[in-house]
Amino acid sequence: MLVKQWMAGDPILIDENTSIMKAIQLMKEHRIRRIPVVKQNRIVGIVSDRDVKEAAPSKATSLDVHELYYLLSEIKVKDIMTPNPITLRENDSVERAAVIMLENRISGLPVINDNQQVVGMITQTDVFKTMISMSGVYRSPIQIACELEYHPGYLNQLLNIILANHDARVVSVLSSTEHVSAGRREVYIRIKNMPEDKLNLLVADLEKHFKVLYVHYDDFSNIPRKQPKDLD
Repeated sequence: MLVKQWMAGDPILIDENTSIMKAIQLMKEHRIRRIPVVKQNRIVGIVSDRDVKEAAPSKATSLDVHELYYLLSEIKVKDIMTPNPITLRENDSVERAAVIMLENRISGLPVINDNQQVVGMITQTDVFKTMISMSGVYRSPIQIACELEYHPGYLNQLLNIILANHDARVVSVLSSTEHVSAGRREVYIRIKNMPEDKLNLLVADLEKHFKVLYVHYDDFSNIPRKQPKDLD
């Protein structure tokens, strides 16, 4: 999946000579945590809510409110921004975006075109949406996890049991080698909902050939709702 399919287009941008007061207003108004900084329409930096908080005087300051507002209006974004930020291209993969965010401990990246112009932003939330879409969890509640040898033909055999022998409908197939020994992998197959008796027969058949780790049913009837502060 490509970044251009999941990024937020038409991002909010600010010129490098914009005051941090204006940056604060834009972040609050649009409920965002970072804004790309541009100079002559080309990206030169990025400013985050953390940058703004670190630059603003502390609550213990002796400045009165007028002095505080004056100070915030005089400090320019270019004075506090992170220059030359990490960026992505529209045709980069979302997986690349996720790796960069993880390795650099950042939660959002500007997306640019060949002219260094910002065309979008992709955040952790966008990566979560991609992961959820790839997993197929909204389309089916049932996930079967199996451990099998990383050997040609084994995955095909596993899928054949599910599709041909039990006429189940596969929604997604994911795999990982993170928590298994060398030469093995875990495979997570999400299937369309089916009667319990047929599911039990399917699992029993899989257990004859593979190590079934678990059968999980996702219940979305009572999902906690995020608070505004959790938004990107």
